[in-house]
Amino acid sequence: MDLLEKPRMSNALAIGFLGAGRMATALAQGFIRSGLVASEAVLASDLEGGAREQFARATGARVTAVNAEVLAAPIVLLAVKPGQVEEVLQSLKSGFTPGHLLVSIAAGITVAQLANAVPAGVRVVRVMPNTPAVVGASATAFALGPGATSADAQKVKELFGAVGLAFEVKEALMDAVTGLSGSGPAYACLFLEAMSDGGVAAGLPREVATRLAAQTLLGTARMVLETGQHPGVLKDQVTSPGGTTIEGIYELEKAGFRAGVIGAVRAASEKSKRLGGR
Repeated sequence: MDLLEKPRMSNALAIGFLGAGRMATALAQGFIRSGLVASEAVLASDLEGGAREQFARATGARVTAVNAEVLAAPIVLLAVKPGQVEEVLQSLKSGFTPGHLLVSIAAGITVAQLANAVPAGVRVVRVMPNTPAVVGASATAFALGPGATSADAQKVKELFGAVGLAFEVKEALMDAVTGLSGSGPAYACLFLEAMSDGGVAAGLPREVATRLAAQTLLGTARMVLETGQHPGVLKDQVTSPGGTTIEGIYELEKAGFRAGVIGAVRAASEKSKRLGGR
């Protein structure tokens, strides 16, 4: 059955999730909401009853405590923690067939490691989405593994495009993606919280300060994406000679703001490599 077709029978599976945590739930919601797949064509497995309950409630899809049942779907999305990948795939090895497409969102796990953990002929794709998938605004990158086809790439791009932006990159860049956009929402939230604190320090009520900070980041990000202009150009447009903005920028530079952010991305990228045992 093609991914984009609605299943003819209520028990026909189009996509299965190994793991039913928050990211799996957000992705399933996006896939279903976009119309790419019907809720009855989705099945998620998880050993945690609470995770299964939350997934089912949020998506209307089916859940199970038995991982092997997920392999009834031609597309299997691996959404377990990196340290669980080897054990989970090893336990399912005999259930995979050459017709399966395995899509992994486990941080740091390479396509080679995935391919070695499943039978020959199973196509694998490594994907790194991020948590804004919850609101349909994820930044996702993916890399094709051995045997994965251009049709597989198109399916993955359509799926993850349903929850934001999706880019195909070389596998060698996936750890950098993890350090930048995978971990990036935490950096943005830290900056947003600091902006809100600054507003409170200057006299604003907390709720007003937080909403102003959030809307400022949201609007600026949209300007970058929709105008295509370099962030430095947009920064200069609001930085008047002798004005308030340059004073604020000066303080950020004194504090090593840019160096700190660059260091955070690099450190998280290196951690991604270590998660994969490299």
